[in-house]
Amino acid sequence: MKKAKLINSGISYIVSTMGHGDGITVCDAGLPIPGSTQRIDLAVTRGIPSFMETVKAIASELEIEGVEMAEEFKEKSPELHRELLVFLETIADERGKPVLISYIPHEEFKANTEKSLAVVRTGECTPFANVTLKSGVVF
Repeated sequence: MKKAKLINSGISYIVSTMGHGDGITVCDAGLPIPGSTQRIDLAVTRGIPSFMETVKAIASELEIEGVEMAEEFKEKSPELHRELLVFLETIADERGKPVLISYIPHEEFKANTEKSLAVVRTGECTPFANVTLKSGVVF
C-alpha cells in the first residue's frame, strides 16, 4: 500500500504520467466535463471531498508550475479563491520558484478542460471552485 498522502489510484496514475506543462483540473460538483476527457469522480455528497482537500492531496505529489482559473472565481467566491492563493504561495515558498497564475473567462476555462489529462470532480458546491494545475519539473 502507498505511504504517500495521495492514495487514489486514478489520480496517482495521471500524476505519474504528466509531463512538463500537462494539466489536471480539479473542479466543483457542477462543472461540465467533456466526454473526451478522463473523469475521476470523487464526489460523495455536498462538500465531500472539498475542493481544497483535493487540491492539497494532488499537490502532495505533483510539481505545480502554474495554474489556470476562471476570472469569475475571484469575484464570485473570494474566500475560497483567497485560500487557494495562500496555499499556492506556500508551494512557491517551499520550492523557491513562483507558481504562475493565469485567469481566463469561465467559458474559455470550461473549453480548456478538454486539454487536461483528467478532470477530478469534487463534492465542492462553491461557485467557480475550479483550477487547472500545470505540471512543472523537479529539476
